[in-house]
Amino acid sequence: MVIYTAEDISRAVRRLAMQAVERSEGTENCVLIGIRTRGVILARRMQEEIFRAEGVRLPVGILDISLYRDDLLSGSCDAVYRGSEVDFGLDGKKVILCDDVLFTGRTVRAALAALAQMGRAASVRLYCLIDRGHRELPFWAEGVGKNLPTSRKERVVVHFRETDGEDAVYLQKEE
Repeated sequence: MVIYTAEDISRAVRRLAMQAVERSEGTENCVLIGIRTRGVILARRMQEEIFRAEGVRLPVGILDISLYRDDLLSGSCDAVYRGSEVDFGLDGKKVILCDDVLFTGRTVRAALAALAQMGRAASVRLYCLIDRGHRELPFWAEGVGKNLPTSRKERVVVHFRETDGEDAVYLQKEE
């Protein structure tokens, strides 16, 4: 079932970008970091919206959290490490961390651990397209495109045209 259309996603990205600028009190010392894979797409789209509105093109980095996952040694982790691509320092920067879906908070925990290895940011604020609830760790997003209460028997699947040929968010029943 489609729960978010291409138009919904576009509107949400624009809103998230403006919230990020407002909460960061402008664009000075701000950087966008997307969690691989779909968080990167969200970060790049937010970068474009910020450029349209503010005339400033913020740097975008790619964060690979694979090595920081808490299920890495359990045997249940199937993540493939492709590496982070952050070609700027984080010391003193206002990091706008982007991901597609916020769920248990474990991805955020891993992202914070990975970011801490890269420098001492002035702040880290999380922006997500979908917050589906079910937090296991005490993290929340500063900006959310859509709060979507789900059951644990459901899956939220985000499609972006860059990776999937379309923009849409689906809610699927787990088999």
